[in-house]
This record gives sequence, structure tokens and C-alpha cells, in this order.
Amino acid sequence: MSESAPQNFIRALIQEDLAADKHGGKVVTRFPPEPNGYLHIGHAKSICLNFGIARDIPGAVCHLRFDDTNPLTEDTEYVSSIQEDVRWLGFEWADKLFYASDYFERIYQFAEELISQGKAYVCSLTEAQVKEYRGSITEPGRPSPDRDRPVAENLDLFRRMRAGEFKDGELVLRAKIDLGAANMKLRDPAIYRIRHTHHHRTLDKWCIYPLYDFTHCLSDSLEHITHSLCTLEFESARALYDWVLDTLDVPSRPHQFEFAKLGLNYTVLSKRNLRAMVTEGIVLGWDDPRMPTLSGLRRRGYTPSAIRSFCERIGVAKSNSTAELSLLEHCVREDLSPEVPRVLAVLEPLLVTITNYPEGKTEQLTASSFPEDVPKTGSRQLPFSRQLYIDGDDFREDPPQKYHRLAPGREVRLRHAYVIRCDEVKKDATGRVVELLCHYDPDTLQGPPADGRKIPGTIHWVSQAHALPAEVRLYERLFSVEDPTNGDFRDYLNSDSLLVRRGYVEPSVAALPSDTRYQFERLGFFWQDPIDSKPGALVFNRVVSLKDSWSKIVESQTQGQSGVQALHQERRRARDEQKSLQAALQKAKPVELDEAARRYHEAQGLPVAQAVTLSGNMALAAFFDTASAGASGDALLRGALANWVVTEVARELKEGTLKFNPKQLLSLVEMTLAEKITARAAKDVFAEMARSGEAPEAVVSRLGLEQVSDSATLQPIVDEVLAALPDKVAAYRSGNQNLLGLFMGQVMKRAQGADPKVLGQLLKKSLEG
Repeated sequence: MSESAPQNFIRALIQEDLAADKHGGKVVTRFPPEPNGYLHIGHAKSICLNFGIARDIPGAVCHLRFDDTNPLTEDTEYVSSIQEDVRWLGFEWADKLFYASDYFERIYQFAEELISQGKAYVCSLTEAQVKEYRGSITEPGRPSPDRDRPVAENLDLFRRMRAGEFKDGELVLRAKIDLGAANMKLRDPAIYRIRHTHHHRTLDKWCIYPLYDFTHCLSDSLEHITHSLCTLEFESARALYDWVLDTLDVPSRPHQFEFAKLGLNYTVLSKRNLRAMVTEGIVLGWDDPRMPTLSGLRRRGYTPSAIRSFCERIGVAKSNSTAELSLLEHCVREDLSPEVPRVLAVLEPLLVTITNYPEGKTEQLTASSFPEDVPKTGSRQLPFSRQLYIDGDDFREDPPQKYHRLAPGREVRLRHAYVIRCDEVKKDATGRVVELLCHYDPDTLQGPPADGRKIPGTIHWVSQAHALPAEVRLYERLFSVEDPTNGDFRDYLNSDSLLVRRGYVEPSVAALPSDTRYQFERLGFFWQDPIDSKPGALVFNRVVSLKDSWSKIVESQTQGQSGVQALHQERRRARDEQKSLQAALQKAKPVELDEAARRYHEAQGLPVAQAVTLSGNMALAAFFDTASAGASGDALLRGALANWVVTEVARELKEGTLKFNPKQLLSLVEMTLAEKITARAAKDVFAEMARSGEAPEAVVSRLGLEQVSDSATLQPIVDEVLAALPDKVAAYRSGNQNLLGLFMGQVMKRAQGADPKVLGQLLKKSLEG
């Protein structure tokens, strides 16, 4: 292992196994994502751990294996995005790309072997009955009426299940283990289910599919995995993992080890909630730069090296904890600061005319692209002319005490240029400041004024005639509280998570590749949006600010006010001070939208990006107009519709003619917002609509996707989760309230289709009991 490789208990275990020549001195890990969504920052920790071990230990390898055992939720789109994310992080798998579906025939044979041993049986109980028979934390399970079914009959039924003779949910294959086990995972778990659903790889060959806990260990064995690394929620499943491998004649004997998953404050990582944000139009897709998905972080401008550094710094532990988002942001700053060129940009442009500078003259000033403390060198030319733009925040007509920027009668230095003095303020009829008339000192380009007077401040600027217009997107944290999972995340959305400015950048930007990252001096780190930015219509995303302003906000908590209150108070103060100037700038620089886009943005309240997309595509616009006609005055419904149209409908249009109509999409969105189905189920319904044109109501009924709110049905799930985590339950009851999010995540994972509010109430009641 490399001397510089990060050390942790997993790597220490592997070193012990290597020293003992266990597994013949081989080390084989795997990263096994389910292709049912986009990877997020939490997955990056597992990617870096598994692939990092293969990178650092000579001869070790890491497999990329897709756990594609649930065809209802999986898609080749997710397969492609996952591969792109892993490669973007800097890892490769060579020829070690596998799918659980590669082993369906072998896994089926293993199931028949269990039946032949009398250790598996076909059960006709419904899902609700199975949960009822399973017992509770304090009571053992009861045997299914089918538990002692003869081996020959079980084999016959199982083969008929495979042949497609039974309906979805009519029968399941269960392992026969121990109905009195404290670990409820061992109380005759289901290992095969019927799903008459098209699979993205095996097509319609199979109508029965193995469950994850049965597939996972067998796939590991078939691939000769030595160290199966899982996050802590799979700790209770290790007993079943071992039972399956010890019961069957398998080609190799891997072992499962658990480590703490990545939690991040000010962030939601639940795939269910991330999907809800997408479907409800809270964000503009899975790659919205505010999202914690790897595609979102990539689009925002984060670097893979910064994410790898973050994962290394948080380490690999045995107990769950929450990492600081500020640490991730620090890693990005640390990665970018010594590498990226500095440029000047103005986000709130205010016109400055230098009255003693010759009209028509332009001079090229030379400016260093990197500060002295950075090993990189380089320079660029800054055109200087009679008229400039400065930032509106750098001027006060009535400056407060200790204000060191421009004001009437005061001097400042223009960055890399001259000292100027404001002589006159020009306003329009409404009193808006529209122009500053200034005087420059031509002898101050190379140094301070000759008479020794001190210049209190320096501001940035761009030449009006040469600057490039740009849309600048200022991203902040999507949530305003540290733990947005404590309740409904929608209640904690930060209304200022995206602010759009129409400003200008210096012309040197045009000479560099579009994927160059910059430091806009005093403003932060930026790069061009890889999707929306075009030559002549530049769009910049703020990757991260220059420093962590949130740390100061948190400090205010010691003075009797919350960080959120301080944040809002500071922003209100700044807004009040600049209210008139901001209004003037908005009028002076209106959003440049065509008539159609303006109708969508101003009249219907859609975000600019959605408005522009619709106005530029007649087919999409016609589809949205028809669908939204049924949304009347419901802004939430209209916004969710727009998001579906510009993402999912747009994608389907690219692939061919739509098989569904606007009314059907409206019905689907209405059902989702009314919580009749989950956001995850909505995606599945849409896929069926796109494939067959079937009405969403019919799809929901046929697939049984209605959201479950019945407490009697959901309570056993809560009991099962708590039974599997006795230590965590004890810790919660001893005062560790932060564990509530862990319990809710485990419950929601097992209770797909369940009403999260009802589940949350049942969970709290059970924990307090």
C-alpha cells in the first residue's frame, strides 16, 4: 500500500488479511450502485474507498457492479450517469464491469438448491400478512401455513413462478431460517418475488427477480470479492449474508464489513427527497448546481480532486456522524486557489465617466493573472477607456463610517489601474443614480500618488466598450438550517439559494477555454455553465465564495440569536441600504427575454431557464400550454408541470413521437402533488406512459403504486427497523436525538410507497414508547 494512502480501520483489516495470506493474498472490492437514480456526494465516499483501495494496493482490483434486480425503478439513463460519475471522480474499472442480471440464471439455480435442502419454500401470504406473521421486537414470528410445504411441491411452484403462471405478489420464495431470531432479517425473509416488468438488460426473459439481500452475497461470491464493504444500514443484513453463503456450495467466501455512511449538514441526501425536489420543480433537474448529486456538483464547477480530498479528510469510521458542508467548500477553495487565474467582473454595473480621460482613447494595462503567493505565473491585458463600469456596491452617496470605497469627493484605486475621485453624481428624474463623473490621476498607474496622500480602498471595474456581458448565477446553500431532515425539508428551503445577476466580465475571458475556472476578484470562484453558456451569451456559475460567511453567522448563536436569524437580518440590512440602487439597476438592465419567454417568466412565474427552454421549442411550448391550461391559478402545479416538460418530456421528444398527451401528464403531476403516489412512483408511472401511452391512473392501479397511509400496515416496518438497530434505539432514548434521521431513512428504504408523514409519526411514537 502506498505510504501516502489514507489509513482507516478498513484498510487496517485488509492489511491484516494480506499479512495472513487470507484469500490467497488477493484483494477484490466492488462498488454496487442500484441504477435507479443519480449518485450524490454520499456515494462519493464509497467510490473513493472501494476504488481507492484498488488503486493503492498492488494487484488489488475493484469491480463496478450494477444491482439491477428491481426493473420497476431502473433505467439505462442511470447506468450511463453512474459510469460518468465514477470516471469523473478519477477511477476506472477496465474490464471489471458487471451487472447482477449477469447472474440471474446462477442465482435461480442457487434458489432451487435451497429448496432442495428444505431451506426455502414458496409462500402464498400477502405482503401485509408476511409482516404480521413476522412478529415484533418482543414476540417471535409465526410460521406461514406454507412453511412445511413438501420440497417437490415447492420446486414445482417455483418453476411455475418462473414460467409466468402467477400474478405479481401472488407468491414469493422465502428462506426458511429462524422465526425466533432477534435479528428480524432472519425470520424467513423473502428472496424471490414476481415482477411482470420489462428489464433494461434481460428484457422480458424473466418475470421473477431475486431480492437484494439474496443477490448481493451471491454476486460477491461469483465475482470472488474478498472484502464486501457496505454502509452501516446493512449491518443487520450481514447475518443473512453469512447464512446464504454458509448454506450453499458457493465458489468463494467473501466477507462483509460495514463503515459509516457520509452525512452532510445543510443537505438532504435521501434519494426520495431529491427526486421530490426535481419532480416538484424546487430545482431544475438532477444536475441543478444546488443539488448534492455528483452531476450537480460537476455542473456547478466542483473539481473531482476536491471531492476526493474531502472524502479523505472525513475518513472512514465505525459510527455515523455528520460532516460539515463548510469542509467540502474549503476543499474546493483549497483546490482552486493556487490554480485558477484572477479576472475582474462587475455584477451590479454602475457607469463611471472619467472626464479628464481623452475621448476615443484606449490603453492596454498589464495585470498579473496570479497573486505572488501562487507558484503559477501569467498576465493578461486589461483595456482601459473613458467609460467604465464599477460595482454598485462600491459606491455610497452617503457613506457610513469606515467606508473605504467610492463616495462623492473621495478617492479609490481601480484595481491594476489608476486612482480616481468622484466629482459628481448624476441621477434621473426619479432620483436614481445612473452615472458617476470622476477625475483620474494619470501619475498613479505604477504606484501611489506623488504627494504621499493615502488611498483608502481599491475597487474592481471593467471597460464599458470592451467588457463581455454575462449572466452570473450566485449559488448558496439550498437549505437554511443545519438539519433539513428534521421535519419536512420544504419548510427549510433557502429562498436566496440562487440569485441571478446581469453583469460584465473582462474580455480576457474570451481567450481561455470555456471550461476554465476563474477567481472573480473579491467575488468568488466561477466557471461557465457547461450547458447554458454559449459564445456571445455567457453564463457563469459561482462554484464557491472566497470564504465561509456562514461561520460568522453561526458565531452569532452565542449572542442569543440563531444563525438563520442573523443571516436574514444581515441580508435585510443590506437590502434596505441598497433598495433604491437595486431598483434602478433592475430598470436599467432588464432581463433580455423574447416575448414568449417573458410571458412564461413574468406572467406565469416560471424560472428564467425554464421560460427560455419553452420559448425556444415550439413542440414543448405547445405541450406545456395545453397541460397548464388545466392548472388554472395553481402556481405550484404549473411549476411542477414545467419541470416535467423541460426535462422528461423534452427527452422523450428527442427519442421520437410522444405516446401520451398533456392531459395525462397533468393527471400524473396532480396525483404526485396530492401525495396519492410518491415521487419515485411517479417516475415509474411516467416511464410506462412513455412506453405504452397508458393513462397514469390505470398504471398506478395495475402496478399497485398507491401511497400507503394505513398505520396497521406500516407499523410492522417500523418495528422491523428498530429491532435491527437495538444499540441505536438505546442511544436515541438516552438523548441522541440526531439518530432520528437514521431511523427515518431506514424505514423509508423498506417502506417504498409509504406516506412519509404517517411513517414519521409511527416512528416517533415507537421510539418514545
